[in-house]
Amino acid sequence: MSDVMIIGIAGGSGSGKTTLAERLCDVFGDSVCLIRHDSYYKRRDELTYEERTKLNYDEPDAFDTELMREHLAALKRGESIDCPVYDYTVHNRSDSVQHIVPKRVIIVEGILIFADREVCRLFDIRIFVDTDADVRILRRIRRDVAKRGRSLESVIDQYLKTVKPMHEKYVEPTKRRADIIVPEGGKNSVALDMIVERIRRHIESGDKACLQASE
Repeated sequence: MSDVMIIGIAGGSGSGKTTLAERLCDVFGDSVCLIRHDSYYKRRDELTYEERTKLNYDEPDAFDTELMREHLAALKRGESIDCPVYDYTVHNRSDSVQHIVPKRVIIVEGILIFADREVCRLFDIRIFVDTDADVRILRRIRRDVAKRGRSLESVIDQYLKTVKPMHEKYVEPTKRRADIIVPEGGKNSVALDMIVERIRRHIESGDKACLQASE
């Protein structure tokens, strides 16, 4: 599948990158698949739950980025993968995997997907979602308390100890590697329309090539 397009969507926690990625999936349906960098958090069975809660999940070493890189390369070649499934409630990978078959467009989202140069080279389009810090922390609180079973105190404590300093150290500098910077992510309808049009042209050109090859 030499016509596979891989789109990377990066940005800080709570920036709106997931919303942007999911809206693109809604538009294109079965023509796209979504890979989340969070799925590749390292398995830490050797640690207790309490020890895992104290880990820094916002630095590059928290991720098995090498495995994600191998999986993206496999999808680019037209091969299926078994993507890990991460359980936020226990801060560890589950025993399940998600079987993903290659699609015309692969969307990858995560805070640090541009931090690894080799992974960055795999992206045909690099998008950085840029949102004010106060908006990001409020979104993170709402998400982690409502959807991940976290306490308000634990979310704020993690934000101050690791999320904020790691964003400034690792995430923000990767903005320089982006092709497109999108303020407010999925809420930016103008940027969304432009990205949708670019993906649509890619899919239509591939469909046309397949039709010509079959004639």
